[in-house]
This record gives sequence, structure tokens and C-alpha cells, in this order.
Amino acid sequence: MPTNRLIVKEEVAVYAAVLFDGAFEAGGQEAVLEVRDQMVRVAEAMRTNMELSVALSDPGYTPEQRGELARNVFAGCNPVLLDVLAVLAERGDAALLPRVLENYAEQLQSKLNLCVVDVTTAVPLDDALRRIITEKAEADLDTNVVLRESVDKSILGGIIMSTNGKRIDASVASQLDHARNVLKTTTDGGEC
Repeated sequence: MPTNRLIVKEEVAVYAAVLFDGAFEAGGQEAVLEVRDQMVRVAEAMRTNMELSVALSDPGYTPEQRGELARNVFAGCNPVLLDVLAVLAERGDAALLPRVLENYAEQLQSKLNLCVVDVTTAVPLDDALRRIITEKAEADLDTNVVLRESVDKSILGGIIMSTNGKRIDASVASQLDHARNVLKTTTDGGEC
């Protein structure tokens, strides 16, 4: 893998452009969003499974073996994404996937004027709240917004929103953690 930052940046842009253009050609905006969602899951799988991440870039394997590993592990992905993942692995560039995802999100915004906002709540959103969140996000981001909703009961309540590497955590669980930390460090006599 090249070490020159400019070369790496250009490679990342090429991978993202190939993904974006291939997905758009294959199925328009829906396919572009599908590839984005799958890429998020693949990047998370690689982040949490070091054995997989290392194997996909291991020079001890042939490029063909790394490509085949990527195709087998991610067989359920969109064919365009699967092809790019195989090429990333073959070239030993699998570690670039998070940067490819970031560039892909930039292309999503520049080419389709669209931003994906991941929203996590303790209970499913109703239509009224979904509309409020969408309108607020569109006003703040000055672009069209697509929500990707998930439910996580462990946050207890509130909301977590993230987009383009920015995260707002207004969950009850994080507020309780913050309060717990403040109480641990407070020495003003307010201990129980």
C-alpha cells in the first residue's frame, strides 16, 4: 500500500467513486443508500473483528486468497460493493474502508444533495417524531436527509444521532453516565 498521503487520498476517492457510480447505475438512489448501509456494517465488522481485518490485508496470503476471503465473508452484500471489497483485499487496502465510506458519504451529498442521518432511540419513532427529526436535520445540514433508524433499549430513552463522523448523544444512558462521573469527582460536600 502506498504511503504517500496524496496517493492514498486519490485511491480512496477512486474506490468511493467506483462504488457510488456502480451502485447508482445498478439501481439509482436506493442502491446507493443500500451500498452505504452495507458498507457501514462491513466497516463495523472489520473494526470489531481484528482477525478478519488482519487476514484481509495479510501479505502471507496471495492477493487471490484475500479477494476470495472477502467474497466469502461478505457474500450477501450488493455485487458492486462485493467487487470493491474483493479488490481492496487483493491490493492489501482493506484498512482503507472507513476512509472510502467517508468519501462515499461526501459523494452522496455532492451528487445527490442527500445526507444520511443514523438515529438510535429506545423505542421505534412514530411518524410525527420522524418528521420533526427530519425537518430539523435538513434545516441544520442544509440538505435533504434520509433517516436510518435503529432501536437500542440499552440507551433507556432519548436519542443518538450521527452523520458524517459527527455524533450527538442525548440518550438517558449517557446522561446518567455523565452524572455518575460528576458525582464521583465532586468534593463540595454533596456526597450521600
